[in-house]
Amino acid sequence: MDESAERSMSERAIHSVERGTAAFCRFLAAIDTGLARTHQSGIYIPKSAWSLLFGHRAVRGENETRMVKVRWQGDRVLDNNFKYYGRAKNEYRITGFGRGFNLLRPENTGALFVLVQMDAEDYEAWVLETEDDIDAFLAHFGMSPTDVGQILKGGEQDVSALATAEQKEIETFVRTLGGFPKAAEMSAAARKIYNDVYDHVENIVRNPDRELLAWNHTEYQIFRAIEEAQYGNQVRNGFSSMEAFIEAANSVLNRRKSRAGKSLEYHLSAIFDGNHLAYEAQVITEERKKPDFVFPSGKAYHDLSYPADKLIVLGAKTTCKDRWRQVVTEADRVKTKYLCTLQQGISPQQLHEMQAEHVVLVVPQEYIKTYPQEYQQGIFPLKGFIQFVRETLCD
Repeated sequence: MDESAERSMSERAIHSVERGTAAFCRFLAAIDTGLARTHQSGIYIPKSAWSLLFGHRAVRGENETRMVKVRWQGDRVLDNNFKYYGRAKNEYRITGFGRGFNLLRPENTGALFVLVQMDAEDYEAWVLETEDDIDAFLAHFGMSPTDVGQILKGGEQDVSALATAEQKEIETFVRTLGGFPKAAEMSAAARKIYNDVYDHVENIVRNPDRELLAWNHTEYQIFRAIEEAQYGNQVRNGFSSMEAFIEAANSVLNRRKSRAGKSLEYHLSAIFDGNHLAYEAQVITEERKKPDFVFPSGKAYHDLSYPADKLIVLGAKTTCKDRWRQVVTEADRVKTKYLCTLQQGISPQQLHEMQAEHVVLVVPQEYIKTYPQEYQQGIFPLKGFIQFVRETLCD
């Protein structure tokens, strides 16, 4: 049997990235899977990833097409087109899938698309459909869902003056460390560094959706900088033995897998504190379940004289294609559960199931457009959820 066939899809995609010269990933949105009302077709590629598609910057006002060989899911080879629509849209897309291409179906809204450049003319592409595969891929590279949509490896990226200032602040912070900080410390450092550089503290109230994404992105930059400081020289200088290499590799990978688990909760707590909301985290409810946030408090939840319609329960999961069901049974006193996620897009079938189970999504405003249009009105942006909590608790 082919050894590669025994690997999971995420392992095969990871191996592809490690062999390739450059790589990019993003979640497939409704606009990619045929659910959005648009005349454009194919997979949208943000302008920040131009270097993977063309060897030069496309010229605004001109259209451009390049045909390449792309191997999909490790076996099916297509002659795909990299296209730049410069006359009207100013956007990049991958087209040329033809009939019978089953990876861009509506059910794959929210799947993770990975594009890997193997050489100048050949590419590999992967669509990770299950939450386990998505989480395994992101964890391997120390990423959270907010870190996708950008160059993963190689390529050329634009760096602004503010981004350079942020990097300097990160380097200063890393020099103060004796090792890896705890998750809470690193999340707090991300918020402080971002706010010091960009001076956007007011966005905790005015634009919490943008602030949440910015903090997560800064935390990813901090994490990678700490990795470089801790292991960079060791990797470049080599290892004294295979055992030393395996020990270092396992340490890196295990830390990457555990990094993003709590950061979303820490950042949400900071936003709720900044908006002066009454809440309690990790309240123990029935059968020792533990929802991430209860508004206004665990005491109110356990006081049966406190009106159930004044209680709000929020779960926090970075991805939720499959695991959204875990929040359904976390608090028996409330019928509707809220779930904050960084997931970019979910299929209509899963959203229909969520509605049937009375689960309401809370998603950063920027990501709501990646969901099927007919469900977007039923999704709370974070700012809208904060206002909902405030009005419910104050009535």
